[in-house]
Amino acid sequence: MTTTSPTTSPITLAAGVVTGKDYLALVKACKDGHYALPAVNVVGTNSINAVLEAAAKNKSDVIVQLSNGGAEFYAGKGFPDSFQAKVLGAVSAAHHVHMMAKHYGVCVVLHTDHANKKLIPWVEAMLDHGEAYYKEHGRPLFSSHMIDLSEEPLDANIAECARLLKRMAAIDMSIEIELGCTGGEEDGVGSDDIDNARLYTQPEDVLKAYETLAPIGHFSVAASFGNVHGVYAPGNVKLRPDILKNSQDLVQRVKGLGENPLDLVFHGGSGSDKGQIAETLGYGVFKMNIDTDTQFAFAKPIGDFVKANAQAFATQIDPESGKPFKKEYDPRTWLRVGEKGIVERLSEAFADLKSTGKSVARPE
Repeated sequence: MTTTSPTTSPITLAAGVVTGKDYLALVKACKDGHYALPAVNVVGTNSINAVLEAAAKNKSDVIVQLSNGGAEFYAGKGFPDSFQAKVLGAVSAAHHVHMMAKHYGVCVVLHTDHANKKLIPWVEAMLDHGEAYYKEHGRPLFSSHMIDLSEEPLDANIAECARLLKRMAAIDMSIEIELGCTGGEEDGVGSDDIDNARLYTQPEDVLKAYETLAPIGHFSVAASFGNVHGVYAPGNVKLRPDILKNSQDLVQRVKGLGENPLDLVFHGGSGSDKGQIAETLGYGVFKMNIDTDTQFAFAKPIGDFVKANAQAFATQIDPESGKPFKKEYDPRTWLRVGEKGIVERLSEAFADLKSTGKSVARPE
């Protein structure tokens, strides 16, 4: 595994969850430094803590995000109200991250992922909590929310994002939008049955979104350039990072702005070619989603541990020696094995994205 030499950032921020101007400063540091942060989908305290541990170990900032399904799982699959579980799970996870992130000594962006049209009420309910948190603390609960209306007509997509951004901007939040469709499926959002042309965003669509949203508040764009959720066989999908460059160039030229004016997001990062990941960093990508790879990184070492200690997961006491197997089947043992798997995989991701050693968090 190659590593990136630490580089001193021109900015420093307090460790912990970053929002508002601090979030924008972190995004700028990423783009100016030609590196990006992994955005990791979490489902419980084990995955959150492993992400924070990995970030601290690699001296990199990081993005923690929850899908609607991840938030529901955080609240407990036995929770009687599925919608409330999605809301309260996300809010509970956010409080956990706020409590712990500053003690890990890195900056953390707190985000929610992929809310399509039917999940807009989920976002609005989280904003209810965010507005109450802002009133009490003077900052939002989340750094940003994603609205994924890529299945809707372009004008409807942009108009709804504008409506929600007005509410988010009032409490110093950002919005992430999606233009074009990311292939595959994640927690019920998306589809494998997508016309190939829709996997590639048109730069003119990005310009149209910019002209509507930029006057309202900050937004980032998940522009599709052949991305697919999950791991796919090589050759099935053709990534075209040049689409990102063309979008940046068009907005820069038409609006008279500086280089890479758009803040871009790379969805479907799991399984992607490392060379093409590196290429996107020069086009203003500051965030790359990684979910499938971290799920497998958590599961595989646990599976290996269970195989190596099969008897301990079949009976509490060794029938031959009478030895108790408590230490082996104790959840703290095998869950920790999974956490270490996430840390190892994210160390690779930080290196791929060239963020190793580049945390902007102020030393205590």
